[in-house]
Amino acid sequence: MLKLPSITAARGPAALHDRTTFAPGMARSQISCLRSTRAANVHPQTAFTSGAMAPRMRTSTTLAPTRRSIQPLTCRASLTEAAPGKTVLGFVGIGIMGLAMTRNLLKAGYEVVVWNRNPDKCKPLADEGAKVASTPREVAAAATYTFAMLSDPEAALEVATRPDGVAAGLAPGKGYVDVSTVDAATSRAVAAAVRGAGAAFLEAPVSGSKGPAEQGKLIFLTAGDQALFTAVSAPLDVMGKAKFFLGQEGAGANMKLVVNMVMGSMMTSFAEGLALADKVGLRQQDVIEVVGLGAIAAPMFALKGPSMAARSYGPAFPLKHQQKDMRLALALGDEVAQPLPMAAAANSLYIAARRQGLGDADFSAVMEAVAAQQQQQQ
Repeated sequence: MLKLPSITAARGPAALHDRTTFAPGMARSQISCLRSTRAANVHPQTAFTSGAMAPRMRTSTTLAPTRRSIQPLTCRASLTEAAPGKTVLGFVGIGIMGLAMTRNLLKAGYEVVVWNRNPDKCKPLADEGAKVASTPREVAAAATYTFAMLSDPEAALEVATRPDGVAAGLAPGKGYVDVSTVDAATSRAVAAAVRGAGAAFLEAPVSGSKGPAEQGKLIFLTAGDQALFTAVSAPLDVMGKAKFFLGQEGAGANMKLVVNMVMGSMMTSFAEGLALADKVGLRQQDVIEVVGLGAIAAPMFALKGPSMAARSYGPAFPLKHQQKDMRLALALGDEVAQPLPMAAAANSLYIAARRQGLGDADFSAVMEAVAAQQQQQQ
């Protein structure tokens, strides 16, 4: 047994001195978590929570092995509230969204450490004051709170869990905020890796694309550790206009899939409406104006309509990502036995558009898949 020095903790009117014993095989991060509680004057028995497979906590504050293998414990080390000039932030994934979000953090006065698979994408941020790391692990080790905006579930899990990934650089008192759009199962897997390192986890997928990201008007759909939600509220407010805390991890991921499924279905319906209008001799611009004045008016139609009429699709939200979100939403529907026929039909159009080579174009380029169907029927 490895014995650590006693820790003083307040219990009632008097301080109680205990000697805490750990079972063999205890992870370094767990021991580090215990040590980190000294400054917060927290008793070690309250410094951890165990998962379903974790060792049972005893009133003697001894963590003894059960018949099952010891699993990582979650550290409840106190989290400091992020503030410009005081808190180092990390950001991994510098694409269209990550670039804009990191720029806003730099403008707000935060010191930011960044990483991207293609390091060339970090150069504009380096020119603006960001520090560039060579691995995700280096980012997490240097930052108190690390944000991630990654392309898909596979990338989100790999960047978090690979040997030089984010989790390897985390420790008690740190946090990981994944703003990627992934399924709930992936989010829970990332959360397990993060908490296994003694850190806190928050999923925070965003509603909004390039424009809102640049303007700091994203909507964060968060779930996970509420203490981390509180700690990173200031950076979230820099990057967004609203934030929601929805409960346990998975809730934010599911909310984002619902929102993007509705958005993707709306876009295909709008594209079909414009195509039909053109077919019967109506001006598409007139359709856009009429729709904008009625009950079905939507900012997305007003924003995307003119470029769709001009058949121009500069990427704000790449079509390949919209199709990925439709796929994940349909899988979620299958999981809970919820039929989604409209979403399935919309997804088929996004797949067709990807086959036309439009994956990197804006998702409004689904208009071209609608047009192709029209030509096939002539």
